[in-house]
Amino acid sequence: MTIFITGANGFLGQHLSLYLATKGFEVIASGRGDCKIPPKETFIYRPLELTNKLEVDEMLNAVKPAIIIHTAAMSKPDECDSNREQCLLNNVTASMYLIEAANAVGAKVIYVSTDFVFGEGGPHKEEDQPAPLNFYGESKLMAEQLVEASAKQYAIMRPVFIYGEVWEGIRPTFLHWVRNNLLQGRPIKVVSDQQRTPTYVMDLCKGIEAIINRNATGIFHLAGNEILSPYQMAIKVADVLSLDSNLIESVTAATFSEPVTRAKQSGLAIDKAKNELGYEPLSFEEGVRLTFGLY
Repeated sequence: MTIFITGANGFLGQHLSLYLATKGFEVIASGRGDCKIPPKETFIYRPLELTNKLEVDEMLNAVKPAIIIHTAAMSKPDECDSNREQCLLNNVTASMYLIEAANAVGAKVIYVSTDFVFGEGGPHKEEDQPAPLNFYGESKLMAEQLVEASAKQYAIMRPVFIYGEVWEGIRPTFLHWVRNNLLQGRPIKVVSDQQRTPTYVMDLCKGIEAIINRNATGIFHLAGNEILSPYQMAIKVADVLSLDSNLIESVTAATFSEPVTRAKQSGLAIDKAKNELGYEPLSFEEGVRLTFGLY
């Protein structure tokens, strides 16, 4: 089975490309510019500008994948808010081009969305009413609606607060920011009045594999089991790595001046994924250990 992955140079895209290639799928990974994924022997990489409809049509017509996993997005909420036209182009228009090309070649679209389509009141279930608090969330919800309205075959996956192993060419996660500061003895301020369900990236890869293997359709929430604040996550990183947790100061979100609104009580409920996909995420502590190579 040929699987085409967009946004393959991103955090999830890199992990997913490598993971699915080890599972016997023919993986064609795509992204902007040169391939940043090491090693490159287990999959094919093709540069692609998703905002160019002609490029998208030509690529998918040549590849004719069975499944397209659409991870590519303009995903920094602050940047999306300050550059809304670019956000819409990358998150909505590009998704429309991809859906149209997928329909033309008979490919199923697995769209990677976000918990940002919701507002307060988490953890949210799949059927909860979306209510995005910022423009990034609005753009991802618009893309979800395009997928539901236009894709002939689709599944939508919503993750939250993804973390995991990093390497050269991949952007560090919040956990790495915590570790690096503590290693250097630098005090950090971390928000304690926001709740999330942090998601280990390999759990996401396994969940997406289950969507593929079970030919599942509809919306699925893939996240961790535990509801944690960033402060609690930082303390756990310090504990696991035997670093000085006294350097971590608990603060509220009001401490930081942020241009966009973020939910205080977010996170995703994963009962549906457990029941229908056999999804069983690791504990946060286990995920932290694997993130830093403590097997």
